[in-house]
Amino acid sequence: MTKAELVGKIAVAANISKAAAEKALGGFVNSVTEAVKAGDKVTLIGFGTFSSVTRAARTGRNPQTGKTIKIAERTNGKFSPGKNLKNLNEKPAKAKPAAKKK
Repeated sequence: MTKAELVGKIAVAANISKAAAEKALGGFVNSVTEAVKAGDKVTLIGFGTFSSVTRAARTGRNPQTGKTIKIAERTNGKFSPGKNLKNLNEKPAKAKPAAKKK
């Protein structure tokens, strides 16, 4: 799915214009990016968690020459899927009926 297709689906689902949906999506992406850069986690219950992960500096090897090189520390964004995304093959759990009082 492309960004344009996602914007279209958001516009239809929220009953708003595509321009408003694109602004909302852009605001969401910018807000999540800023929060993760600041070291915060962004958790959307049932969907997933956005966080940052720092990889330590390490020694690597150039595959062409075999020479060792130093690889600097790097911070990347990470997404951990929530329960609903992890279990895509499973059917959604049905709500259990309320217990009857005696």
